[in-house]
Amino acid sequence: MPTRNTVQRAIIADELACLANHPTADEVYESVHEEHPTISRATVYRTLNRLSDEGKIGRVRINNGADRFDHRSFPHYHVRCVRCGRVDDVMIDPIGEDVNEAAAKVSGYRICGHSLQFDGICPACQQESAPTDRGPLGTCA
Repeated sequence: MPTRNTVQRAIIADELACLANHPTADEVYESVHEEHPTISRATVYRTLNRLSDEGKIGRVRINNGADRFDHRSFPHYHVRCVRCGRVDDVMIDPIGEDVNEAAAKVSGYRICGHSLQFDGICPACQQESAPTDRGPLGTCA
């Protein structure tokens, strides 16, 4: 069934692009609701899910956290700050099909895709920490 390009859909997509910080559905709703109080939370959730399913926006599944939404829909990775929860893009060449093929070969699964999340401490949180708080790569004390 084709989806209609409603005014609410455009407002929600535009707000996601303006936020551009990988917001949760609740954060998108709060931002939309400030200017458009008649748009319900359910409409925002439903629209974000539909846009994600259609591949028009990205969904960032965060380990042990709420899904985030990304106005960029092309394949790329993300990094999450273990202190403040900030999520940023990591624009490196995707690992790609070789990993999918290797996983399929080892597991017997037909692989449909993969995700990779880096965890770390964002620059702002690093500035708030003492200089001795920087451990070797791989540790986030």
